Amino acid sequence: MPTTPQHIIFDMDDTLIHCNKYFDLILGDYLEWMTKWFQAYEVTTEAIRTKQAEIDVAGVHKLGFASANFPQSLIDTYHYFSSTYGRAQSALEEQQVYALGLSVYEQEIEAYPGMVETLAQLQSGGHHLHLYTGGESSIQERKIEQMKLAGFFEDRIYIRQHKDIEALEEILTLGSFNRTDTWMIGNSLRTDVVPALQAGINSIYIKQQREWHYNLVELKEEAHNILYTVSLLTEVPRIIEKHLS
Repeated sequence: MPTTPQHIIFDMDDTLIHCNKYFDLILGDYLEWMTKWFQAYEVTTEAIRTKQAEIDVAGVHKLGFASANFPQSLIDTYHYFSSTYGRAQSALEEQQVYALGLSVYEQEIEAYPGMVETLAQLQSGGHHLHLYTGGESSIQERKIEQMKLAGFFEDRIYIRQHKDIEALEEILTLGSFNRTDTWMIGNSLRTDVVPALQAGINSIYIKQQREWHYNLVELKEEAHNILYTVSLLTEVPRIIEKHLS
C-alpha cells in the first residue's frame, strides 16, 4: 500500500476506449458520397475533408461535445459545397447524411489493450481512480455501463459538455484534491493535458497514432508539476509507482 495514495483522473474516449476510429470510418463513407455527388464540379476529397474539419471544430468550440455537432457538421459541409457550386440540395441526401453522422454513436464499444489490467493494478495499489469524460450523459453512461467501468470509479465519475480548465477546476475544488498527488491521464492535449498544466496537477499524455484535429494544440504552459508522454495505457502504473518512492 503506498504511503500517499494518488488521485488518478482518467479521460475515457481514446484513453480507455476507442472513439476516433469510428468517426474516421463514418467520415470515410461520407467523403465517398460527397466526392461522387460533386464529381462534376471537380471538388477534391481533401477540400471536403478540410471544410468539414473546420466546421466540426467551430461547432465543438461553441457547443462542446454535443452529439448533434458531428452529424450537423456533415450537413453544413454539404450545404457549403452545394451553395458554392450551385448544385441542387436534396432532402433525401440530407437525411442520409444526418443518419450516417448519428450512426457513429451506435458503434460497438472497444477497450484499449490493457484497460482492465491497468485500472485493476492501480486500484489494488490503493489509489483513488476518477473518470472525467466529455459528452452527453446518456451516451457516455451507456459506454461506462457496457465497459463495466463503475466497478473501478464508483461515484467518482464526472461527465461534462465542455472539457476545459473551468470544468477541471470545478472537479478539483469540489473534491478538495491535493494537487501534488493528483494525475490527469488522457489523449487530448487540448482538453486533458493543457487544463492539467494550468491547474497545477501531474499529467500523463497518451499519444495516439491518429488524433482528432481538435485535440492537437501547442503546449505553451510550463509544466510546474510532472508531465510524461507515453504511447501505451499500460505504461501508466509504472510511472505512478515511480513517483511514490
